[in-house]
Amino acid sequence: MEQQFQVSHRRAAAHGTTAVDRGADLLVRVLESDQPVALTDLASAAGLPKSTASRLVSALERRGLIEQDGERGRLRPGPAILRVAERSMLGRSIVELARPTLDALAEASGETINLAVPGPHGVEHIAQVDSQHFLGAGQWLGRSVDYEHSANGKVFTAFGPPRGAAGDLAPAAPSRRELEAIQRDGLATSIDELEPGLAAIAAPVRGRHGEVIAALSISGPTLRMNPERIAELQEVLKSEARTLSRRLGHSEKGERAA
Repeated sequence: MEQQFQVSHRRAAAHGTTAVDRGADLLVRVLESDQPVALTDLASAAGLPKSTASRLVSALERRGLIEQDGERGRLRPGPAILRVAERSMLGRSIVELARPTLDALAEASGETINLAVPGPHGVEHIAQVDSQHFLGAGQWLGRSVDYEHSANGKVFTAFGPPRGAAGDLAPAAPSRRELEAIQRDGLATSIDELEPGLAAIAAPVRGRHGEVIAALSISGPTLRMNPERIAELQEVLKSEARTLSRRLGHSEKGERAA
């Protein structure tokens, strides 16, 4: 009995390994294809019966590794693959592309400037220019803050998670009226919310397809970041956010991407 169990277990393990190999082969073929590929062509290229390929493709679809391209049913990389690819691209290039924007905002405001992206557990800060003052907003790199009370977080909450975001955004603390104002004005504020005495404003940064992939913020103590100063900095912040968006390939109202 024990010997039969061992033989059966080895056969099941071998079958499982074969299925993994076949599924991995199909995934690689989809990833390496220049265009979405039909299931029939995929099965033929892999030397598999169409029924077998269909079962493996269904498993890959359930995990978000591949997806169907509209009504044609052709297969392309899925959201799980795109999340990894886009966040990898984001980490490598957006900080470099944002450097002139960060420096310009720091020069214009004298306050702490941050570039942030949405993460699974909160807003993640990936670049910073420190305040010119002794009394500043502190060091945010490597720290996550909640979506509900931070200016950057309100931007992501108002515009929804971008294509490359991992995890779910936290329930929105801002009212519907505030979120609608952020969507309308392209600007979020947080005053004495994340921390007493801290004020911040943030604007969305858009990717090639118009989705909000990052946020730019100016933050500082409320004794300097008062309503009048915030009003003065709003337009320069939104302007620099639009400039960075164009560098990332976003084109608005016929503008040519920079």
